[in-house]
Amino acid sequence: MKVTVIVPARYGSTRFPGKPLANILNKPMIQHVYENVSASTLVDEVIVATDDERIKSVVEGFNGHCFLTSKEHATGTDRIAEVARNLSTDIVVNVQGDEPLISAELIETLIKPFQDDEKLQMATLKSKIKNQEDVTNPNVVKVITNKNNHAVYFSRSTIPYNREKIEVDYFKHIGVYAYRKSFLFDYINLPESILEKAESLEQLRAIENGHSIYVSEVSNELIGVDSPEDIEKVEKFLKAR
Repeated sequence: MKVTVIVPARYGSTRFPGKPLANILNKPMIQHVYENVSASTLVDEVIVATDDERIKSVVEGFNGHCFLTSKEHATGTDRIAEVARNLSTDIVVNVQGDEPLISAELIETLIKPFQDDEKLQMATLKSKIKNQEDVTNPNVVKVITNKNNHAVYFSRSTIPYNREKIEVDYFKHIGVYAYRKSFLFDYINLPESILEKAESLEQLRAIENGHSIYVSEVSNELIGVDSPEDIEKVEKFLKAR
């Protein structure tokens, strides 16, 4: 089973232009992501998918593999599909270029269910929420799963709503995905769904169209970079390791 990790990376960002090239402990963020996922023994190749020559130049500067894509893609999934279309691979993993704390361990947890189930089409990750403020924070996407570890729903709202005040765990969705290559193209050709538009969560397109998403639980905490202030948080975490 061949596994390809594709890292979509855009230079343009309203809150943080040039984000993939932001310096983190004397190394561009995109290099942290690239090297971390490359460390997995289950990954056969890593490709950065970008629409910007500056990012391409930096990636090639640290001997990374980069593919220059169209600037017209609406989502990162569309961008990785352009790259995957011409690849000979079985599993395509989508890791955002603003996740410098992604680890080989997380990638392997994401991939292993495909080794156990040849019918599995799509997978992602979750972690238990430890900070109660995150339960009601709409910027923290929550997920609920069934007893077979398949996603029931993803939401920015608090799910489940604990009307009876019983003891219940809440889970944060970690936005990395793995797709069987054949399913990836079926997925991007589905029309944008009502739930997807309402929540602004692309993965709901799969659920609303009757497709299953396998969700593995991990204990790792990730600090995604959305603004320059997040760089300091990431550096503090890395220095403490």
